[in-house]
Amino acid sequence: MSVIPPIWLKSVAQRVESRLSEFLQHEQDRWSALDSDLGAPIGELTRLVNAGGKRLRPAFCHLGFIGAGGDETSTELLNAQAALELLHASALLHDDIIDGSTTRRGEPTAHTRYLAKHADNKWAGEGRRFGEGAAILIGDLAFVYADQLMTGVNALTLKIWNEMRIELNIGQYLDLLGSAQRERNLTKAERVSRYKSGKYTIERPLHLGATMAAPDRADVLLEELSAFGLPLGDAFQMRDDVLGVFGDEVTNNTGKPIGDDIREGKPTPLLAMAYERASTSQRQVLEDVGAPQISSEDIGKIQEVIIETGALSELETKITGLVSESIVAITNSSLSKQAIKQLVELAEFVAQRRN
Repeated sequence: MSVIPPIWLKSVAQRVESRLSEFLQHEQDRWSALDSDLGAPIGELTRLVNAGGKRLRPAFCHLGFIGAGGDETSTELLNAQAALELLHASALLHDDIIDGSTTRRGEPTAHTRYLAKHADNKWAGEGRRFGEGAAILIGDLAFVYADQLMTGVNALTLKIWNEMRIELNIGQYLDLLGSAQRERNLTKAERVSRYKSGKYTIERPLHLGATMAAPDRADVLLEELSAFGLPLGDAFQMRDDVLGVFGDEVTNNTGKPIGDDIREGKPTPLLAMAYERASTSQRQVLEDVGAPQISSEDIGKIQEVIIETGALSELETKITGLVSESIVAITNSSLSKQAIKQLVELAEFVAQRRN
């Protein structure tokens, strides 16, 4: 399977980035004209959007759209793709506060930047509250801007858009709750993965694209795309879980430092599998997952247990099976041949990527 991004993905990303730059620059100019201080939050959102990312959600939306017969130069498609990136930015801004993360894509997180800004200017009040409050509001701005870009889509596409946003928040809550409860149940861990990431990364962007292009064929298209998108979405998040625990700090670009999932006690399928298979002594090591001030040495021991239990190997086998399931499903679908070919390429990439 390929670990190199498909060549066509770059052109999709460039179009989306151009639209985002145009949209956000207009907003920054508009609000800076009212008050010079108001350019900063939109500038921070622009910085995050431009800081990296593979633009996978816009890519799946693109393939759902052209696969259902849509014109790839459509302005409606481009706006929906930009909306997906802004929704993702909103989720990242809020997620970094929830997790207490200090870096994102190799740079300080927004709330950390605003905390420093508060300290540098010797402003009144508590710096942490100011920093987190500013980042929450910037995330909310991104959420609203995403909605603005979806104005004018048909009723079915709008319904899917709204359902996707609800699912994302439900998934984030399940993730938060699972960490607090030290959840180690595999079924629940897989549910968290599906709702916090898998569905809104792959299945729902495909649905958005397809229903914009061919709402009259929705009954067939949605079923076909779910048969592809759900297993691949699960595989996508499982790969993220592996990278979050075992990736290389230099090449890994999942957004956060290696080991953060262990430090935060995330309820991942990888951890659940390890816990199910662990001996009594191995479970004692795994009890350190999510512990306050866990050391790098402790993280290393947890990594060893995950490997020794066979959980990593089992998860890799599961990822391979899920990708095969998704490829079989899309190969037998009614989408265009070009879209099917590119969906297979993208499926292989997202499940086997190294960053």
